[in-house]
Amino acid sequence: MRNAGRARVYVATKNVGKLREMEQLFGDAPFDLATFGKYEDPIEGDTSYADNAALKARALHAQLTRAGQPGNVLADDSGLEVYALDRRPGVLTAFYGGAELSWAERRTRLIAELEASPLGASDRRARFVCALHFIGADGREFATMGTVDGEIAPHERGELGFSFDPVFLYPPLGRTFAELSGEEKNRCSHRAIATAALLAALSLAGVPAEVHD
Repeated sequence: MRNAGRARVYVATKNVGKLREMEQLFGDAPFDLATFGKYEDPIEGDTSYADNAALKARALHAQLTRAGQPGNVLADDSGLEVYALDRRPGVLTAFYGGAELSWAERRTRLIAELEASPLGASDRRARFVCALHFIGADGREFATMGTVDGEIAPHERGELGFSFDPVFLYPPLGRTFAELSGEEKNRCSHRAIATAALLAALSLAGVPAEVHD
């Protein structure tokens, strides 16, 4: 939802769960998040979250400019790293097991792969990583990162969240991300940490400045 006199920031995503979470995280920001219906995902790389976030932000910025509505844009690239699996799925989290798999199928596959690995019984450590990239209407770019440590649960727990949240156990609370309320998750998640850093950087720089009535 857009309020009069506030800046608009377009988000480079088609992931409904991610967008909903970002709307909650940026709820107190001095701007409103929006989507661009004609956004087309660029082909992502397989080595860097930061590079992929920048790639998506720049792609959306260019698409908006071609459509005659340039403005502020925000992109996210995130993933799950499992230590016993050489930090896979990592940057390729969204495609783990093949693009045709559902998230439920990916979670089942991940648990099975971990349990079949030589270290699976003794090392279930994992972490979520998030990279955010912002491009202002004036062309300035800002990038932040956030991580959160946890473990892979032996089975799914919880009905909330999305992607690998039901199998990501957060030890300080003894629950998976899918068992946490939105408010609880947004106090400790990788995306929350990256968001706080980005908002601080934008505040110091005085962006975004473009305002829509």
